[in-house]
Amino acid sequence: MSGTKPDILWAPHQVDRFVVCDSELSLYHVESTVNSELKAGSLRLSEDSAATLLSINSDTPYMKCVAWYLNYDPECLLAVGQANGRVVLTSLGQDHNSKFKDLIGKEFVPKHARQCNTLAWNPLDSNWLAAGLDKHRADFSVLIWDICSKYTPDIVPMEKVKLSAGETETTLLVTKPLYELGQNDACLSLCWLPRDQKLLLAGMHRNLAIFDLRNTSQKMFVNTKAVQGVTVDPYFHDRVASFYEGQVAIWDLRKFEKPVLTLTEQPKPLTKVAWCPTRTGLLATLTRDSNIIRLYDMQHTPTPIGDETEPTIIERSVQPCDNYIASFAWHPTSQNRMIVVTPNRTMSDFTVFERISLAWSPITSLMWACGRHLYECTEEENDNSLEKDIATKMRLRALSRYGLDTEQVWRNHILAGNEDPQLKSLWYTLHFMKQYTEDMDQKSPGNKGSLVYAGIKSIVKSSLGMVESSRHNWSGLDKQSDIQNLNEERILALQLCGWIKKGTDVDVGPFLNSLVQEGEWERAAAVALFNLDIRRAIQILNEGASSEKGDLNLNVVAMALSGYTDEKNSLWREMCSTLRLQLNNPYLCVMFAFLTSETGSYDGVLYENKVAVRDRVAFACKFLSDTQLNRYIEKLTNEMKEAGNLEGILLTGLTKDGVDLMESYVDRTGDVQTASYCMLQGSPLDVLKDERVQYWIENYRNLLDAWRFWHKRAEFDIHRSKLDPSSKPLAQVFVSCNFCGKSISYSCSTVPHQGRGFSQYGVSGSPTKSKVTSCPGCRKPLPRCALCLINMGTPVSSCPGGTKSDEKVDLSKDKKLAQFNNWFTWCHNCRHGGHAGHMLSWFRDHAECPVSACTCKCMQLDTTGNLVPAEAVQP
Repeated sequence: MSGTKPDILWAPHQVDRFVVCDSELSLYHVESTVNSELKAGSLRLSEDSAATLLSINSDTPYMKCVAWYLNYDPECLLAVGQANGRVVLTSLGQDHNSKFKDLIGKEFVPKHARQCNTLAWNPLDSNWLAAGLDKHRADFSVLIWDICSKYTPDIVPMEKVKLSAGETETTLLVTKPLYELGQNDACLSLCWLPRDQKLLLAGMHRNLAIFDLRNTSQKMFVNTKAVQGVTVDPYFHDRVASFYEGQVAIWDLRKFEKPVLTLTEQPKPLTKVAWCPTRTGLLATLTRDSNIIRLYDMQHTPTPIGDETEPTIIERSVQPCDNYIASFAWHPTSQNRMIVVTPNRTMSDFTVFERISLAWSPITSLMWACGRHLYECTEEENDNSLEKDIATKMRLRALSRYGLDTEQVWRNHILAGNEDPQLKSLWYTLHFMKQYTEDMDQKSPGNKGSLVYAGIKSIVKSSLGMVESSRHNWSGLDKQSDIQNLNEERILALQLCGWIKKGTDVDVGPFLNSLVQEGEWERAAAVALFNLDIRRAIQILNEGASSEKGDLNLNVVAMALSGYTDEKNSLWREMCSTLRLQLNNPYLCVMFAFLTSETGSYDGVLYENKVAVRDRVAFACKFLSDTQLNRYIEKLTNEMKEAGNLEGILLTGLTKDGVDLMESYVDRTGDVQTASYCMLQGSPLDVLKDERVQYWIENYRNLLDAWRFWHKRAEFDIHRSKLDPSSKPLAQVFVSCNFCGKSISYSCSTVPHQGRGFSQYGVSGSPTKSKVTSCPGCRKPLPRCALCLINMGTPVSSCPGGTKSDEKVDLSKDKKLAQFNNWFTWCHNCRHGGHAGHMLSWFRDHAECPVSACTCKCMQLDTTGNLVPAEAVQP
């Protein structure tokens, strides 16, 4: 103000007006400029707002502080504190309301002249005005005036005073305040406490004091240097902020002995702090010679019982303008809006944008919060992108117990939804591997069982140079073709491909019948043709054309096949070579590629990527020599590994190559679920110890925990321990004696039963249970239950006061040494505890520890205590 930097105030009830105070009072009107041009004489505040000067009041010189009247009427009444301690009521503009016209120009005069530092209107009784003055040894520093006082002895006419315009006006002086507080002290800041009309918080010279006007002789105070700028949080009336130099102190009036928080000290002295009136717990601070306003967002973490916790402070900085900021003011109603003024009276309208907190739950629900709004991302009804997400797929598969069927392994692809052909190929491969491994182990234990899980690549390498070709007749044609003689290894490869069943019979008839039943007419016809049975192939195509779901074009293909001729220069061969690439079905395409190929050159079949890998490998095993077969399998394996194609597990097996292939698959899809179950199916120990495999398994376990599928995760751990005995964890927690340190649970399990049942203790029940109330190692008594006061080890049902309701809590009816209700349980913070059944019953209705004089809130320390398993919740 006079000789100082300007200050700025928003009108309490006129949301489009504010006042700038320095040597004079200037009233501005704010208007939007979104759809209009900037008016002449207006000041640009922001891109979409401008201010127009309405009036100037220069009748009150030597201003030190200003406070805007809080009531609706009169609208533009302001109290001005002057350097001589006087408080003057003034107005901006003409006020035609005669009821309050007499207030304009009224002065409130202290006994002794000294500077007025601060003013504060009472929010509950709008006629009360508190003024804070400098120290005087014979006077009070906090004066509370009633602006509507009608006591004539207190109001005396004042001599006529000449105004700046040469006019004369008779004003009234009020010399006797309503209350006088803070004798022989200085008041630097003031604020009324909204919870009570007669409570006033004052920042005195060396302490913060709370004055109760009902008993002015007493005050509650705390010694501190942080006495400047006291302000009450409008949303939490017991929280107050004050500052000293560069440090802000946050006080709780219910615990007024010391600050509950002290914010980070700033290198420069603070000039202003203010709570946001539209936002909970948002405090703004301004330092001297700075163009940055620091914001402190104070957030409380909710607790299940509703107790308050220490707030979390999130600090931010905003820069409303480039120049130094003299002062700022929050808008009373517009959310997070403020206006700032620079020393040269340049003003800026600024909105603090809220932080956007994003939360993506493990079940793919996306929500974010911005200010008072909470947004949820929902999928449209016709949008199926959510179903394609791998996290959603894995969650649905976990609910269907995917991967846990170890008997009929092939059924796992049905549990996965029977939608992915790669998963179908994978689980059929693992099914055949398990089946033929068990078959081989029965015939010759320890011989070639492990070779099956090594994949066809290893099987083929083991038979190099052992196979010769021979000519075989076609069925339905007067023709012969060279086919490799099938040794034991090639037969095993064909079995893993699914072409032939186990045993010595190499007939593909059962396989063709299964394909026909599934409606795979083209594939069945191709397999029949590859086995030199063109008549069966034509028959299958005719059946497919005549079926309900078949393609009528299959008759045309069958007709083309029936016209096959072995002449190399025939028109049939020429047309089939040209037109086969136009066929949509890959199996029809490779059929004609096979018929038109030269002997020993089958690239048109072997490198048709749309044909299943198992069919191409089976074809290669029948028609390629050992050298060609080995070269082809090697090349195809590398392709599968690079692409991460699960069909390649047939080639690599569950070996290091299989881990490389699965790594590519996981990198491409993120499906750690399939990777974990696959590697556990039959991998050797060195493969299971691979870091990548362990990483997939642990990530899948963490996923199940994140989804709250704790029972599913337990099932997975049991499944894992059966297939990989080395993964079974050792005991991680045990109850030890407080005296000798030995494990009580281990000692109890080694104590033989003495043939005495519970009946001798007066308890009916299982005669195989025993009671252990002392340490088996040192015979010292075990601790007592905090509720029943009986030594631990005594069954819950045998404790005095045990009821049927206790027995219903039992999670197990098996005859064991200790059921869940009898387990030892204790709080890791206060070390109190007892029987698990009793503790569960107690904490259903209580938050604090059951031990007298212990205030520990045991159940609140466990963040997962209120969570429930989500397996039964459908996504």
